[in-house]
Amino acid sequence: MDKLIVVGASTGGTEAIKDFLIKLPPGCPGIAITQHMPEAFTKSFAQRLDNLCRISVKEAENGDRILPGHAFIAPGHSHLLVKRSGANYVCELSDGPPVNRHRPSVDVLFRSAANHVGKNAIGVILTGMGKDGAKGMLEMKQAGAFNFAQDEASCVVFGMPKEAILTGGVDEVVPLQGMAARVMAYLAACLT
Repeated sequence: MDKLIVVGASTGGTEAIKDFLIKLPPGCPGIAITQHMPEAFTKSFAQRLDNLCRISVKEAENGDRILPGHAFIAPGHSHLLVKRSGANYVCELSDGPPVNRHRPSVDVLFRSAANHVGKNAIGVILTGMGKDGAKGMLEMKQAGAFNFAQDEASCVVFGMPKEAILTGGVDEVVPLQGMAARVMAYLAACLT
């Protein structure tokens, strides 16, 4: 089954996500992203990234197939989950209660990756305040995923990566500038 990249971020995350996505090649695995953001801004954020990146970026809609070279951003009003549908991964939106005071919540996305993607998931936790994503990232690691966290020096706020590291869910800590290259190098190593 194809690999899938799941990304979580909060404070400072819009620039961090841009920096990560802009360096990814068109043939990279599909990507699902939760960035804490008001719903009025997620669609325009996705459109801006789509114009800047070599991959396709859009605001996630229910049932979107997560294909290679495509990234989907959680809308500001819903949790984003990844599910299996036959041979594909698909986006599922949920208006369930906030988790860690957030909807969309990184933990919800990461937990769905642990449950439905397992060892084919690659987790990336970027700059952000609080601890959203830490528990979900640990569940991903326990399901066989490989997880990256942004390093403190390149974070606007080190809260979310720090909590994920302390919880034990992170395999590698990487500066933002090198994150895309490290993820692609890890993927290349998986294929050999």
